[in-house]
Amino acid sequence: MKHKENLKPTVSKKSKNAIARIPQKALAVKEGFSFKKENLKIIPLGGIEEIGKNITVFEYGSDIVLVDCGVAFPEEDMLGIDLVIPDFAYLEKNKEKIKGLVITHGHEDHIGSIPYLLKLINIPIYATKLTAGLITNKLDEHKLTKTAKIHVVKQGQTIVLGKMRVEFIRSCHSIPDSVALAIHTPVGTIVHTGDFKIDYTPIDEEKIDLGRLAELGNRGVLALLSDSTNAERKGYTMSESTVGDVFNKLFMNCKKRIVIATFASNMHRVQQIVYSAVANNRKIAVCGRSMINMIETAVELGYIHAPKNVFIDIDMMKNYTDDQLVIITTGSQGEPMSALTRMANGEHRKVNINSNDLVIISATPIPGNEKFVAKVIDDLMKIGAEVVYSSLADVHVSGHACQEEQKLMLSLIRPKFFIPVHGEYRQLIAHRNTARLMGIDPENILLMKNGKVLELNENEAKFTGTVQTGKVMVDGLGVGDVGNIVLRDRQHLSQDGLIIVMLAMDTKGNVLSGPDIISRGFVYVRESENLMDDVKMVVNKEVMKCVDEHITDWTTIKSTIRDSLREYIYHTTKRNPMILPILMEV
Repeated sequence: MKHKENLKPTVSKKSKNAIARIPQKALAVKEGFSFKKENLKIIPLGGIEEIGKNITVFEYGSDIVLVDCGVAFPEEDMLGIDLVIPDFAYLEKNKEKIKGLVITHGHEDHIGSIPYLLKLINIPIYATKLTAGLITNKLDEHKLTKTAKIHVVKQGQTIVLGKMRVEFIRSCHSIPDSVALAIHTPVGTIVHTGDFKIDYTPIDEEKIDLGRLAELGNRGVLALLSDSTNAERKGYTMSESTVGDVFNKLFMNCKKRIVIATFASNMHRVQQIVYSAVANNRKIAVCGRSMINMIETAVELGYIHAPKNVFIDIDMMKNYTDDQLVIITTGSQGEPMSALTRMANGEHRKVNINSNDLVIISATPIPGNEKFVAKVIDDLMKIGAEVVYSSLADVHVSGHACQEEQKLMLSLIRPKFFIPVHGEYRQLIAHRNTARLMGIDPENILLMKNGKVLELNENEAKFTGTVQTGKVMVDGLGVGDVGNIVLRDRQHLSQDGLIIVMLAMDTKGNVLSGPDIISRGFVYVRESENLMDDVKMVVNKEVMKCVDEHITDWTTIKSTIRDSLREYIYHTTKRNPMILPILMEV
């Protein structure tokens, strides 16, 4: 058998000399050549320096993944506004890049804007079972379920969206099926905690997957985006199970009817109310549309467990004595039109509060709602009801991590870059300070702003510009048609009222009838006849001046009336009502 020939390639003497003449540095560059990776862009369109309206863009090359799409609730000066949603202009411009919308959990500040986004861009949605069910309910109201593409994912599952992979990690919050996200990109892994707390004894026994988070930390995490809501609070957030212990004590030997107000989305809280009601042989009636919808969905999907016939229709309460009843209701924030507020005002059609009621407000007021909640408590007490709220007993715990839990998250993840999110500015600063204590390089802690573009790679993070963002106001069926000018008019009307001046004139500018004065929110005309007579005199004087000067342009006449009348009324009353002249040609 012949030996195989030596197949090792030979290099001629001429070639060797040519290679020898190439600088070694050039050879090294050639050997180490690779295509430069693009930067990952992180762009929050909402949720920074505010509570609510959470939506974040993760963009790599020609691929965009969206995380959450929530609403914010109107501020005090947003008169008549129902909801505030993000500005989707950037997403509309880049709709071809969007691979999917990923949802962390089913609270309104994370899913509430989805119908408004889908009306502009129909993109696939990825969410866990309960979250998907709540989104479906919301889309039903907007008649979007037939065209929506909702994909149910499981905790622990990973999906591929373009060049990015999104991993759903079991988390713990005040609503079941919450997840944190690991977004695996070509430049590194980004961990987004979503809203979270570390509860070692959760109601559904679904503990946060600290093991997987630690594993990601060991492999290396480029950036961590973490919930800052409770960043100012020291210590730990109490377990949800502690509220159940308080409920049991309040229910035990209580002969009164029990009314409990809580957040509709807090299904763990509702589950504990069910446990206490069953243990004390009470039936449960549910009050408030959002509460009814939420509980029906949770029971149907298996997230609230209750024996048959525990829940009864509110009209059936007359068949039971007070000590056999529990009413779960909305209105824990003192909202003016909520069920609890109407009960406190004696305006609810089905529930009349009396001295044989124990009312438990199982929530703490959201900043800005303290006065509303206090008024509801006062009104309930005036009726004679016994009221228990967070200042008197531990009937509420937060769903967000306090400082010690945030430290644990930072210790497990050990990110190169840290980005506090989901909080107002002071909360982001507090979270930044906690991260510094945990050894994160201060230069690697990045405070974002809505619309600001952060570009990341393995070596650096830098801000490179801004995109259009803002608040779009929803008023009834109108989306975005109420802006600052309309709000300013509404504030003006609410503070100073309105005066309408009506005149009938001919084409030559002669007054044929009027002026008639209509006042709303300024003064009551019959009780201020002298003032109204003076107003008419001022109007007549200005009209006659226009006639004498041969001014027939109606815009000029209106402007003259408005200016003179405003000056006179302010001088006389120190008030500044809106003045609306109406001229009719006869």
